[in-house]
Amino acid sequence: MTGRLAGKVAIVTGGASGFGRATSVLFAAEGASVVVADLDEEGGVDTVQGISDMGGEAAFVLADVSERSSAEAIVREAITRYGSLNVLVNNAGIAQMAEAGLSWDAPEEQWDQVIKVNLRSVYVCSRAAIPSMISAGSGSIVNIASIAASVSVGGSAYAASKGGMLSYARHVAVELAPMVRVNCVSPGFMRTPMSTGERVGMSIDEQERRMVAFGGYSPMGRVGSAEDIANAVAFFASDESAFVTGRELVVDGGHLVRSMGR
Repeated sequence: MTGRLAGKVAIVTGGASGFGRATSVLFAAEGASVVVADLDEEGGVDTVQGISDMGGEAAFVLADVSERSSAEAIVREAITRYGSLNVLVNNAGIAQMAEAGLSWDAPEEQWDQVIKVNLRSVYVCSRAAIPSMISAGSGSIVNIASIAASVSVGGSAYAASKGGMLSYARHVAVELAPMVRVNCVSPGFMRTPMSTGERVGMSIDEQERRMVAFGGYSPMGRVGSAEDIANAVAFFASDESAFVTGRELVVDGGHLVRSMGR
């Protein structure tokens, strides 16, 4: 296949659903070979099958991306199967449960788990991928952050993990320039299995009411789609953003503009 990412090899963590699946599918459509990593084997295999059905190239790796050994195994799979590694999308993440209550009441174990999955995974996966990118002479790391790093939504552990992701990206972008670029995409309220409440068993009607309510926060009057995020990630992964590093691209329908008054 030909396209903006033709000849590139990409790893997408959390590729079984939501932003990760949409990004994996778009990358393959744009010519990349994609390694999908996730703990959800059924969803990950389904993502790969969908890519294969459209004529793309993809492989699935069952992995806990917060563990260093798993991150290294994912990179080995990419190198062994496709010969190189050009793009890493750190997308895997979990939300903070609403029943956790206020920050000082939330279980310590929940805080640790959110930080581990959302932030530690960025560190261990980047650490595993960077040497191969440096050897290749170039690379792009794209982290999926959140507007929760800037406004009070999503719970304190979730917000802290996303804020840490932004700070980490800015720092590492300086360390790795000019060979490897590091950027972040920060979604606002989007329609994904995590945000709709599908993962916690909400009914279809409840999910739709939730999406309508979330859409009210945006000047555009609706929530975004996983494909909106995939398009932003593809920009950072492609050579179209060859002179962009250490930056955050907010995709939120104007939510932050309204919230911050600018």
